[in-house]
Amino acid sequence: MKLFQCQCCGQVLHFENTVCLRCGHYLGYLPERDEMQAMEPEGAAWLVAEGGPELWRFCKNWELSGCNWMVPADGVTEFCPACRHNHTIPDLSDPENHARWQKIEAAKRRLIYSLMHLGLPMPVAGDGHPEPLVFNFLADSPDSAERVLTSHDNGVVTIALIEADDATREKMRSDMGEAYRTLLGHFRHEVGHYYWDILVRDGGATEAFRAMFGDESLDYGAALQHHYENGAPPDWPQEYVSSYATMHPWEDWAETWAHYLHMVDTLETAAAFGMEIDPGVDEEGELTADINFDPYRVRNVKRLLAAWMPLTVALNAMNRSMGMADIYPFTLPEPVQRKLAFVHDLVATARQNGLR
Repeated sequence: MKLFQCQCCGQVLHFENTVCLRCGHYLGYLPERDEMQAMEPEGAAWLVAEGGPELWRFCKNWELSGCNWMVPADGVTEFCPACRHNHTIPDLSDPENHARWQKIEAAKRRLIYSLMHLGLPMPVAGDGHPEPLVFNFLADSPDSAERVLTSHDNGVVTIALIEADDATREKMRSDMGEAYRTLLGHFRHEVGHYYWDILVRDGGATEAFRAMFGDESLDYGAALQHHYENGAPPDWPQEYVSSYATMHPWEDWAETWAHYLHMVDTLETAAAFGMEIDPGVDEEGELTADINFDPYRVRNVKRLLAAWMPLTVALNAMNRSMGMADIYPFTLPEPVQRKLAFVHDLVATARQNGLR
């Protein structure tokens, strides 16, 4: 994620900011321009402060402190390009639901930002696409013992509201033996299943996928049961990015896809801060990286990987210095790097062909 700057006072702004802490202007993200702007009220609409005559409105979810994106005032929709994908949200009259929903929306906006910058198709319900991208954010029902499961099904991504409770999510992460579990990670993983449908199944890349990840026609339910009864094979770190990726080729793809989004977003943040990795003890240059490029437009995945791996070593070392666990508890063996290259090439092809 890149950094922004208030055009009125020069204050550095972050993607989630809603008010400039220096000059007090309300802030809005204009997705069409990829700009965070200080805004001033103009009747029922808003003007970019010290900007042009165009009138804007905040996304309708701004009224619920659930969004900071803007839409043209003369547009036909009340919702921004991120919130248009929402189908079901929880009962927001419950303050706990409201607070958790706000966390989910913040993670979702980061996801949509990445998808937009990668140039990926994001059809919405009602535009005629056979499989639009739809989000359901659901709370467990007090009248049922059955819990909401985070999942994907034919374009519908469901995020369990309980995942926004940090303590519960951390307990689930520990109980399930996972190295990493975050709201944004859930979004990136589940949307990976969606783009398998769009880029692999519908994109004519099924045979190439099977050669890289395996046969996805294997019984998913049986694979899931086997995984939870027996766990991952002991040598999984040699071939997979996570133990869960061993469960089924679809999960291997989704885990790899999620890590690709981890890479491009984090590398853009590192570039925004002008980060360079150059430890003095690294005489061979294996941990050296100059991160001065746009990761969303890199042609060769090797450039991403060459910057990514030294950066993760540095980030993990910083976390350890604060007494925290590794922020990126993964390794990328050669087979995983080839899988990441497969994802990268499919994304680049979709962008080049203007897939919608």
